Amino acid sequence: MAKIKEYTNGDVTVVWEAEKCIHSAMCVKGLPHVFKPKERPWISVDAASTDELIETIKKCPSGALSYYMNAQDNNEAVKLETQVEVLENGPLLVYGTLNVTHKDGSQETKNRTTAFCRCGASQNKPYCDGAHVKLEFKG
Repeated sequence: MAKIKEYTNGDVTVVWEAEKCIHSAMCVKGLPHVFKPKERPWISVDAASTDELIETIKKCPSGALSYYMNAQDNNEAVKLETQVEVLENGPLLVYGTLNVTHKDGSQETKNRTTAFCRCGASQNKPYCDGAHVKLEFKG
């Protein structure tokens, strides 16, 4: 069963999906006073403004972090212009809404940021699972 946790400051709810996390630490580097992996709970949403939280969450390369606005009348849908970024020695990041067709023909919609494996060692292909770190992938 997927481990999903939600943390709210009343304005925004931060959603963390553990199985998607590739431990890039973009969140920790972006807001170290909010994202503290050695503490429980590891996310302190009250330690930053809603805007700071949203900006950092948008940078999550795996999509493990996402958010939604709590106000019922706020139907903010995060739509990003499609962009592609090659991380040195890491995954291929694609920002935006993507329709992914898997080799078995199943389809999935990915929103915000999706990290695709470039090293070939991921156990979660086509997505990155952080295996490039142990492999010492260069590229």
